[in-house]
Parts: sequence; structure tokens; C-alpha cells
Amino acid sequence: MTAHPPHTPPFRDPHLPFAKRIDDLLSRLTLDEKTGFLHQFAPAVERLGISAFRTGQEALHGVAWMGPATVFPQAVGLGATWNTDLVRRIGEAVSKEVRAMRARDDRVGLNIWAPTVNLLRHPLWGRNEEGYSEDPKLTSAIATAYTHGLRGEHPTYWRTAPVLKHWLAHNNETDRATSSSSVRPRVLHEYDLRAFRETVEAGAVAGVMPAYNLVNGRPNHVSPYLREHLRAWTDEELLVCSDAGAPSNLVDHEHYFDTHEEATAASLRAGVDSFTDHGTDSSQMVGRIRKAYEQGLLTEADIDAAVRRQLSVRFRLGEFDPRYDPHADVKDFDTPAHRALAQEAAEQAIVLLRNDGVLPLAPGTRLAVVGLLADECKLDWYSGTLIHRSTPLEGLYERFGAERVEFAEGVDRVLLKTSAGTFLHVLASGDGEDEVRGAEGALDPALLAGRTDLPPLTTDATGTEFALVDWDEGVLTLRAPDGRYLSVAEDGYLRASADQPGGWVVQETFRLEPHANGHLLRHIGTGRHVTVAADGVKVADENAETFELIIAERGEDAVTRVTSEADVVLVVAGNDPHINGRETEDRASLRLPAHQERLLRAARAAHPRTVLALVSAYPYAVDTSDVASVLWTAHGGQAAGTALARVLAGDVSPAGRLPQTWYENDADLPGLLDYDVIGSRQTYLYFEGTPLFPFGHGLSYTSFSYGDLTSRVAEGALHVSFAITNTGDVTADEVAQLYTRAVDPALPRPRRELVAHRRVTLAPGAREELSFEVPLRAFEFWDVAQGRSRLEPGPYELLAGASSEDIRLRTTVLLDGEPGAPRPVLQRGLEGVDFDEQSGVEIVDRTRTAGDAVTAAEGRTGELVYRDCGFGDGVSGVTMTVSGEGAVELSLDGGTVLAVLQVKESGSGPYDYTTLGAEIVAEGVHDVHLRLRGPLRLAHVGFSG
Repeated sequence: MTAHPPHTPPFRDPHLPFAKRIDDLLSRLTLDEKTGFLHQFAPAVERLGISAFRTGQEALHGVAWMGPATVFPQAVGLGATWNTDLVRRIGEAVSKEVRAMRARDDRVGLNIWAPTVNLLRHPLWGRNEEGYSEDPKLTSAIATAYTHGLRGEHPTYWRTAPVLKHWLAHNNETDRATSSSSVRPRVLHEYDLRAFRETVEAGAVAGVMPAYNLVNGRPNHVSPYLREHLRAWTDEELLVCSDAGAPSNLVDHEHYFDTHEEATAASLRAGVDSFTDHGTDSSQMVGRIRKAYEQGLLTEADIDAAVRRQLSVRFRLGEFDPRYDPHADVKDFDTPAHRALAQEAAEQAIVLLRNDGVLPLAPGTRLAVVGLLADECKLDWYSGTLIHRSTPLEGLYERFGAERVEFAEGVDRVLLKTSAGTFLHVLASGDGEDEVRGAEGALDPALLAGRTDLPPLTTDATGTEFALVDWDEGVLTLRAPDGRYLSVAEDGYLRASADQPGGWVVQETFRLEPHANGHLLRHIGTGRHVTVAADGVKVADENAETFELIIAERGEDAVTRVTSEADVVLVVAGNDPHINGRETEDRASLRLPAHQERLLRAARAAHPRTVLALVSAYPYAVDTSDVASVLWTAHGGQAAGTALARVLAGDVSPAGRLPQTWYENDADLPGLLDYDVIGSRQTYLYFEGTPLFPFGHGLSYTSFSYGDLTSRVAEGALHVSFAITNTGDVTADEVAQLYTRAVDPALPRPRRELVAHRRVTLAPGAREELSFEVPLRAFEFWDVAQGRSRLEPGPYELLAGASSEDIRLRTTVLLDGEPGAPRPVLQRGLEGVDFDEQSGVEIVDRTRTAGDAVTAAEGRTGELVYRDCGFGDGVSGVTMTVSGEGAVELSLDGGTVLAVLQVKESGSGPYDYTTLGAEIVAEGVHDVHLRLRGPLRLAHVGFSG
């Protein structure tokens, strides 16, 4: 007899389109099986031979949380390269390491939760390190490059599937799970949506992750924008993955819904496809979905839509076609090419902010290297574990020779004396181990526990001298002579056990609190004070020890000591990415921490040729007037020290450019929760003050000239070209930047706006002509009167140069467009949110599912202006759709009040609207002014006549 091969189900047939295969697979899955797919950790379906799958693999600048991997510069550092080709190659390397790591550890996922495309609107945001730029065009260009690298070039099968974070308008850690970003339509369309839209439209994005916050009073996890905007930008199925714990937040913290079943159903219907909640335990989320279905809050079609999107990603990743997956055998991990790429990226990320001729350092220079970051290679929350490590000090030793480099860290060396006259003492561990916490890999590093295998601190007559660092805001770390930080494990004992501060709740930070004739030592992670017990030193709620802080040596004295024989002093200052500015914690100020200011002052006083290298995840406001040279780099990954040394020595000419404005002081900043970049004049686009260093700024060791600017309009785009010549004697990169501005706009427009850029390498004397094609869409703005984008006709200035303020060439072009017209208020009325100007107003949700309304901010009177409202031959009445309690006053052109509409307390909810009317007389074109008083919501204003 002839044996016939078993029938191959259509979903296993690689010759069929993915859509047909998904249809077939969906038809074979039971409702319970489909429901199980909706949690982050989707179980296997053994009867169909389908493997388990999880969404979410962190890989922001290298594979994270899974042990050793190549570590590239932080995302803000990649933004500072302004180099899309470089970032694409980094994305390729990261995705190849993901594949190689998955081949030996199936916990490594192929659904990448990166990049972060939140705009760096406010430099005090704790997660500044995760974004690329304050500018939507630069952000989308870098993000597009990274996603293309992550995706791979195969037309069918993706190497990894990137998910963009965090949708939408998310720039604060303070109250991040309950705060609402008030985003007016112009800011929404011209700023916050742009970075997402242009990256999604580029075709290498598998999905997005909504943010924890609310936008206009509605949680991002039930945002109508997911359907209205995100899914309208592409024909691809996009997978929307919730942020961790956010589904539960809808009830537990935001109190937006009464029950978890209602919240889960609303999220699913809004477009969330995968729920990240309760860790690996899917039972609670799956149970909520099942109950929501049983209660009629969901249909099977709702569930199918979400499962379809997940399966679309899994098919594209080659899961169902292992024999055809071109990425299945990728083994590239920690290759020489990846190491070289990490160094190249670190070099290209360095920005020379100021230079009085000290740099590059002359051959044979004797260096004094000082500072808290001088011998550090810091990692952040989304870093992998280092395989290779290079600190600035190590890089300088290698480049200049250890005999020509003197070093002083600049810590305060202290003893802690107890009330009994003894001193805190670290016992020798005797284990010789040097484990790096997290090296073993963990799906959630927040779950990594502190070490309890080392002896707790005790006390003795002589004590241990600790290295104390004040990271500002009273936050201290204490380090033992063996290099380990004091930390508190779950048993409450103090040990010198941590290689670095870290963890979701950092266990290595303390505060000294004045008390009696000494200080109490509070452990920040637990909130408890340190006490001395018979069995060791620990934290407790009672019997707090009073310590006398004895300073054996101040950091500035060590700095002064090592500078005497130096030709140049290098101060390396900056931040620890786990302290004072990180996920869950915004910064309080732009200032450099006082401890590091002390070191910088000491260096400047000791030596006029002082160079400041800032290694940080964010900008600082620092006085550089008497510093010879200043550089900035983000934490540069595994090759950071080598890269910095090569730039200082002149082996590489610096060509990084600032991806965000550096402000002079805190007074230049708006409130952290003020998302109206237009109204409060935020970022280089609108800021009218003088920055410390402007967006796009960065110097070189050579000089460049610009010339031959030409432009023409053709085929829906502006074609621009100009030439750059290296007029110096060093081969170097230049970042050519093209900006535009409306010359005579009818409403506030950006002072200048980046529309294109290119990083090029030029040898001495070399000249290159650069050409750019700028779509006319780049000149549009969101016209609130029409509810759509519009190109305003008129003159636009083109500005080419080396930064947003260093403009070398300019010309003016006349663009055709659509002239403005008075608002057709008789036909459309006024949506409350479509104002031109506001003061004291917040935008809130009109209903739980869609629409916006406006209300006066708590304790304030709201002022709204709607420009150029056309009343035609005349109107005789006004109506307002409102809820709540309060009053609305209407006037024209700021004149006398024509109508007051009063809403009295009715006991109804915020979504129970009523329509009120009044008589007014108006004709022609006027500006409508509204004043809101009380907790009233205004949705719409209508006119009749």
C-alpha cells in the first residue's frame, strides 16, 4: 500500500498569503484558546503544534535583561549622532544578537519593545535617556532607522518585530499613572503624533505600546487615537501591547472604570491586543476577559481582531515557517564587527560644546583626571550586562599611558561613628567573587534580590573608611574600599554587596538627617533608619542610631592634590542613571549636583586649562564661562571610555550634535505637566530666550563653509541643495541641517523647524553637494478652524547651517497653498477644544470613549480665544453643550460680555451634558472670547440666526 502524507492545514502552507493562513488558524482555535493569547505570555496550543509566545523583549540600545550582550550608547546618545545609517546598523546588530541569544535561551523574545519615540519636550523628565530628541523630525528619522535595522531587509520575514513606546504625550514620571497630559489639537498633530506617524509610515513597525498616563482626561490604554490615527497610517496589522500593569491601573489607580471587566473590555475594543499584567501569571487577565465576554461587554469578533494582530506578527517572524525563515540560523553575537560598531557609535555621540583651543590634546600631554564618572562605565535600566567595559580613565591610560595620567575620583572619604564611640565596619567577605547583579538574565530585573551571602556590617574601634558621594537632593551612596556599595537586602541588613546602585527600587541610596549632635542615616529604599544591633547593622522602624560624620578627606582636596604636575585637568562629571532622574523619578533641577560643582570649582581654581566632560542622560545648566573646553556624551555603552579618549586626543574629530535644547537655568522651563509646547513656547521650535547651547549645536576640530544654496518646487516637494567644504586640515564629519520658518504666519508657528539633515565625512579641502527633497506636507500646520492640515500660502525662509542658531545660508521661497478663511461657525459651531489661545484651561474627555471638552483648571478661571469667527450676515443666538456646574461668559474681541450661561449643580456626572442657550447679536468676523468659571465642562458652542 502507498502511504499518503498527512494533510497540511492551510495555516501551515507557506505558499498562501498570511491573511488566509491566519483566517484558517483562527477558525481552528477555540474561544478559550484565543482568549489565552491575549496575555503577554500566550500559552502553547499543543493540539495544533503552536508554541508558547510572549510579547516584549527590551532592546533599547542593545539586548537588555537577558544577561551579557553588546551595549551601545543610550538612546539620547544615538540621537546625538544624527546618523541614520549608523543607527540602522546598530538596529541590525541588536536584532542579530536577539536571534543568536534566542537560539540558546527561548526566553529571549522576538517582539522588541523599542524604540522610544516620546519627544524630549522637557529636560527634567526622568526618562530623558530613552528618547532621541525634542524634535519630531529627528526623532522619527532615528527611530525609522532603528526599526528598519531591527526588522531586517527580507520582504516577507522579519528578524525582530519592533514596538514603539510610549503612546502618547508621555514626558513625566511624577504621578505618571494618574496624571493627564492636556494636548490641544495643534500640539497633537504637529508635535506628539508626528514622530509616531512618520516612523509607522516608513513600514518597519510591528506595533505600539500605550503609556501609563492619560491624554485629555482619558487613559492612553482606551485612547480612540489608536483607531482614528495609528491604524489609519498603515495597511499592516499593528500589535498594541499594554505597558506593564497598566490594565489594572485603569481601575486601581485611575479609577476610570468601576470594574476590571469593564476596563479590560474597553481597552480591547479601543485597540489593545496584548495585556501585560501580573507578570507571567495570565490567569487574572484571561479571567477578566472571559467575564467581560460573559457579561456581554465583548464579542468573539472583538477577541478575534486582537488575536489576528498578534498572529500577524508571529507569522511575519517566521514562527510558522521555520524552514523558510532566513533569520533562523543567525549566530552573530559579540562579534568584532559589533564591538567596532559600539565604539563607532560612542565616538559619533560625543558633542563638543565649547573649545578655547585646549582640544585636541597635544601629544605627550600630562593629564590629571578627576571626577565621580571618571572611572565609571554606567548602565541604565534598559541596558544589557557588559561583556566589555571601558571607562574614561581606562581609555586615557590606554591612549596616553598610565604614567602620564594622574587620577582622583573626588569622593568624600568618611567614617561613621556611633553614639557608643565605635565605627561602622565592613567585614572581609573572603569569597573572592565579583558577581554582577543581573548577569544571569531576568525577564524582570525588578525581581532580582540583593545578596545575603555576605556578612552584614558591624562596628569596631577603627571602622571602615567609606567613599561618600552626594548625588544631589540629599541622596547619598556609600562605597566600601573593595568597591562595593552599601546595600540593604530583603532581610534588612546592611552589607557592602552591590557592584553598582540599581534595581527598580534602588537599595544603595541613603540620606543623612540632622539629629541632636549628629545625623540619622535613612535608607531611602525602605524608608527606615539604620540601627546597630548585636547581630549586625540593619534598618528598622525603631532604635535609630545617631552617627557622627567624620570626614577623612574632602573630594576637592584630592582634586587639588593631583593637578599640580598636570598640563591639562579633565573633570568627568554627570549622573548615575539609577539615581535622581530615571524611570519613576523626574529630576528637580537642571543644575549640576553640588558635590560635582565643588570638584569643578577646585579644578578650575587649581588649573586654567580645565576640560569638563559631562557624561549624562540629560542636559545640565552649568557655568562654562571659565572652563577651557566642554564636551557632552550620554552614557556611551561598552566602548565609552575608549571613544572619549580618542576624541580628546584628536584621533577622531567630534561631530555629535545636541538633540535637545540646553537651557541656562530652571527659570527657562515650563511646568513639567505643561504639554502645550506652542502656548508656553517650549523646545527650540518656540523658545524665545537664549539657551546655554542650542538644538543641533556641536563643534569640530576643523571648519566648514557652506555655499550655493538653491531651491525649486516640483512634484509636491521642495528640492533644496547646497554645498559644504572642509576648510580645515582635519578629516571630520559635519552635520548639515536644513530648517524652515513661515515668514509672515497668520498664527504662531515655529521660530524654525528642522525639515532635513545629513551627516557627511569630508577630508581637508573636500567639497560635497547635498540635495534634499522636502515634501510640502512638512510646511503644513493643523488648522483648528477646518479640522485638518493646511499649507498656508506665502513666503517661507529656508535656513541651512550647523545648528538651529548657526545659520550659514538662507533664502526665501514662495509656496502656493490654501488661503485661510473665517471659521464657519454658523455651519460647524466651535468645538471647545479648537481654541487658538488659552489660559488656565485643561482639556478633558467628553465621554469615556471619544471626544474632548475643556474645563477651567482647578482654582483658576479659564480663558479661551477662537480667532476669526465668521458670523456672516448675523446671528441671534448661541448654544453651549456643557456638563457639571459653573458659568460660561461670551464676549467678542475682548469687549463687553454679551451672554452668561449658568449651569447649576444637578448631581449628574461629568458626561451628562445639557444644552443651554442665550440671545446674542453678532455679524461679520470677530474673535470669540469665552471665560469658564467653576468645574464645568464645555464641549461645543453653536450659533444660530
